[in-house]
Amino acid sequence: MNRILGVGSRIDHPEHGKGVVTNVDSRMYWVTFIDKGLETIDLDADFEVIEASEDDLDTVSFYEVERSLRSILKKWSDASEIVPIADKYKSGTLVLQPSDENLSNKEIPIDTFFHKIVMLRDRLRVMEQKINSNSKLDDQDKVELQQYITRCYGSLTSFNILFKNKSQHFKGEGGKSN
Repeated sequence: MNRILGVGSRIDHPEHGKGVVTNVDSRMYWVTFIDKGLETIDLDADFEVIEASEDDLDTVSFYEVERSLRSILKKWSDASEIVPIADKYKSGTLVLQPSDENLSNKEIPIDTFFHKIVMLRDRLRVMEQKINSNSKLDDQDKVELQQYITRCYGSLTSFNILFKNKSQHFKGEGGKSN
């Protein structure tokens, strides 16, 4: 394997012309070319090195570190992701109307209700992770508890109409969202 060029190295690429390496990761260089602007090229691409800068940095970019950290935090924290509500329900109201006409209705901002549904889903996910990583539970116990969580998700599929993105829907035992 050839030596990895560091940020600041100057190159001459047969297609893009002269440029400077502005970022490096494990697969490619980000190079700002004089005529073409920012382009990415493979580490083993064909180009001439005009001046090499020492690669004194790890070849993992800040972007990759940030992406990995975000993924780890999402997986192991109970902080919720940003989940948009369906446009037609934004700023709407959920009305609970008792059958007894002498009692008054209860109105709840639908955004508040939706937030509580999302928080419930996030807490179920955290519980799922804690069960799966628990060393004191045997596999049979984990499977049994996981089935209860899946049934909880299934019970919540009625609320899928509130989600803007189908990818964020609840899915029950059948794996299909309703």
